[in-house]
Amino acid sequence: MDSPRSRSSSIANSTISQAASTRPMLAHTAMANQLAPNTPFAPSGSQTSLNSPLGKNATTDSSAVSLTVNYLPHKFSNTLLSPGPRKRKGKDGAGMPKRGGGVEAFKSGEARIPGENDEDYDGVSGDFFGARHGKKKLRWNKFKWFLFASNALLSIYSIIGLVMCLLTWFNIWVHADIIRVANRTELIISTLAACLAIFTSLIGWAGILLNNRAFLAVYTFILWIVFIFLLIPGYMTYKRHTFNLEGKINAQWSRDLGASGRLRVQNQLGCCGYYSPFVEATISQTCYARSVLPGCKLPYLQYERKILSTWYTTVFSLVPLHLYIMITGLLCSNHVTYRFGKGMMPKAYRLSLNSMAVIMDNYANQLAEQYGSDVATEILARSRSNLQLDSMPTMPYLPLQPQQTSVNHSKYDSIGGRAPETAI
Repeated sequence: MDSPRSRSSSIANSTISQAASTRPMLAHTAMANQLAPNTPFAPSGSQTSLNSPLGKNATTDSSAVSLTVNYLPHKFSNTLLSPGPRKRKGKDGAGMPKRGGGVEAFKSGEARIPGENDEDYDGVSGDFFGARHGKKKLRWNKFKWFLFASNALLSIYSIIGLVMCLLTWFNIWVHADIIRVANRTELIISTLAACLAIFTSLIGWAGILLNNRAFLAVYTFILWIVFIFLLIPGYMTYKRHTFNLEGKINAQWSRDLGASGRLRVQNQLGCCGYYSPFVEATISQTCYARSVLPGCKLPYLQYERKILSTWYTTVFSLVPLHLYIMITGLLCSNHVTYRFGKGMMPKAYRLSLNSMAVIMDNYANQLAEQYGSDVATEILARSRSNLQLDSMPTMPYLPLQPQQTSVNHSKYDSIGGRAPETAI
């Protein structure tokens, strides 16, 4: 663990760096009269060496230096120096350095850069449910539970709808052949809506179980298309049922059904002809001129009223449920985990060679003051070999002399370089 002195010093330096981050916005003429500031995160009393890894290019354009130099060094110093690295809380107690990320990244003073084995890295490196072998089972957040419940409802009613449509297509229901003849368009659209809803629910399950926000974004978008396909058959059946159904039945029997369609309706309803066997009847073994069967208009009209009313009532009853699923997807799909965005480092904070030189210089100055120049030289040499930065100049980390006044300092040299006036 960090000592109270080093912890307070790091927090103080981080606070000073954040407070000084607005100073580059001052006019250049106002900064010309100021003294050259100290290095970022350097303890009070230390100055930047003139033999820094940046050398004579220390006053180059500040856009080449990452903003990470103001926040990163105090986060990994303890891991490199302490004999017992900090470990995550768990039953196994395996020695693993603290890298950051996951739910704990939201605590005060925690690192924000996730490691490969952190709980909230990307969600696709574990098993099917996001858990990892040998580690404590993770808990879903409330947003993920809401997504799970809403997608389960979508899966249930879409599967039921598809089963109902398939049973109608296979002529399992009583008088199902009448629907295939008289309401074929509505049946086709309802089948497509059920299939699309099932496909959408599968995308939702993939996004929920894998914590994949791209899948959940597609899932939320397709829910709107499913909503449109859900409303179309409901509107068609309601319009047909409500506005002059009898006239539409008359026109359909005489113009649209044809001989084969009328024959199928006659066989299902046990009738002959429209009003009687002599009016627009299709001859069959049970329907002929002397048949005693009644006309088909009344039973056909009654059946259509019943099936159309049931159809649009069922569809419109699903509208509030589907709206709930859509709203849940919009509000919760981007919060399936506590990771912000895609977990990518912002461009202004991405490391470059110059940024690494500044970080290593500041870090070695701190080590030289706390542990001596030998420890600083050894750790810096090891870091150079690991990062393949042997071309960077070597510098002795000894107590440094005050730096001369410079007017053309870069804006990142002025961030967090001043020693704290009061301890925080």
